Amino acid sequence: MTDPTSRPTLLVTLTGDDRPGVSRALFAALADLHPVVLDLEQTITRGRITLTALLEVPGREAAAKAIAQRTAYELGLTSVVSVGTGDNVPRRTGRATISALGRPLTGAQVAALTAAIAERGANIDRIRRLSRYPVTTLELDISGADDVDGLRHDLALAAAAHGVDVAVSPAGLARRGRRLVVMDVDSTLIRDEVIELLAQHAGREAEVAAVTERAMRGELDFAESLHARVAALAGLPDTVLGEVRDRVQLTPGARTLVRTLKRLGFTVALVSGGFIEIVQPIADDLGIAHARANRLEVRDGVLTGRVLGEVVDRAGKARALSEIARAEGLPLHRTVAIGDGANDLDMIQAAGLGIAFNAKPIVREQADASVNVPYLDAVLYLLGISRDEIEEADLLDEEGPAPL
Repeated sequence: MTDPTSRPTLLVTLTGDDRPGVSRALFAALADLHPVVLDLEQTITRGRITLTALLEVPGREAAAKAIAQRTAYELGLTSVVSVGTGDNVPRRTGRATISALGRPLTGAQVAALTAAIAERGANIDRIRRLSRYPVTTLELDISGADDVDGLRHDLALAAAAHGVDVAVSPAGLARRGRRLVVMDVDSTLIRDEVIELLAQHAGREAEVAAVTERAMRGELDFAESLHARVAALAGLPDTVLGEVRDRVQLTPGARTLVRTLKRLGFTVALVSGGFIEIVQPIADDLGIAHARANRLEVRDGVLTGRVLGEVVDRAGKARALSEIARAEGLPLHRTVAIGDGANDLDMIQAAGLGIAFNAKPIVREQADASVNVPYLDAVLYLLGISRDEIEEADLLDEEGPAPL
C-alpha cells in the first residue's frame, strides 16, 4: 500500500471579492477529474474570501491545476495552485487554545502574543474571531507546545506588558461539555461592595471601606476583617437589607453571562464572602442554582453586629466549589471560578479554569486568565463562545425555534 504521506496532492488557494457560488464553481469545474477532498477551509473577512482546498487527483494534477486557475480567472479571483505530497501533518502534542481580548486589540499586542507562541516552538493552526464588540476577541488553536505551562507564563508576561487579556485553555474535548461556573458576588457579579452599602446606613462607610480594601489585597485575614466590619453594623434595623438589595447593580454583561451558561446546560453558583440576605435574592432573580454566603444575626428586627455559623472565607469558598461540583457530578477540572479579591484565590486555583475579573494584582498574577474589561460576559469568549452565537440564541428566544 502506498504511503499516504508520499502521494501527490494539489493545494488550491483562491482569494478575492466574495460572492455566492465560489466553492460550487470550483468543484463543479473539477468534477470530471473526481478529486478526493482531504481538507477544505473558507473564511470571509470584510467581503473578501479565502478558500483553500487540499485535493488528491492521482495522475491528473497538471489538468486540475489548469482548471482551478481558469475557474479563478473566470470568477475574478486570484489563485495560487501548487503540487506537493501528503496531507496536513497533524501535530497532536502540546495542543491548547489561546484567547486574546482587547479594547481595542492592537497589532502590537497580537505581535507580542504570537512572538511568545513562536519562541516556545508552537504553531498556530487556526485563528478565528469570537467578538468584535464590546471587546475584540481572537481564539488561536495551537499545537507543538511541549511546555504549555511555560507558554502560559510567557503569554502572561507579554499580556501584562502590552495591556491585553489572555487565557490558555485545554484543547479538544476538555473544552467542551457541561461545566460548573462559580462566581464571587461583590465587585464581580455586582458592581458594589454590599457591606459598604450597609455601612453607609451606619455612617461608618469610610472605616469599613478601608478594611475591605486591605482584606481584598490580602493584607488582613478575611474572617477577622469580616467580624470587624460587621460589628460596625450593630444596631441597624433589618429593613436596611431590603433597601440595599434594591440599590445593588449587576455588572454589565452579568445577565447575558448567566443566561448563556444556562442555555448550554452549565450549572452556575454564587459563592460570596458577603451576606446571603443579599445574595440569595440575586440568585433567585437570575435563576442561579446554588448560593453560599454568610448570614447576619438579627434579633428583634435589629442587626447584632455578628454573623451566624462558619464564615465563608478564602478556604470556605474553595470548599464550596468542591462540594457543589461533587453534588453536580462534575470533576474539578470541569469547573470555572471567577473572582476579584484575595478571598477568591483558593477557589480560583482549585478550579479547572480560574479567572481574575478586574482583580487585584495578587489575583491576576495567580489566576489562569485575567479579564480587565468591564463586561462580565467577556468570560464567555474564554470558553469558546462567540458573540454571534450569543446574539443568535437571544434572537431565537425572542422569535421561538425555527420550524424543522
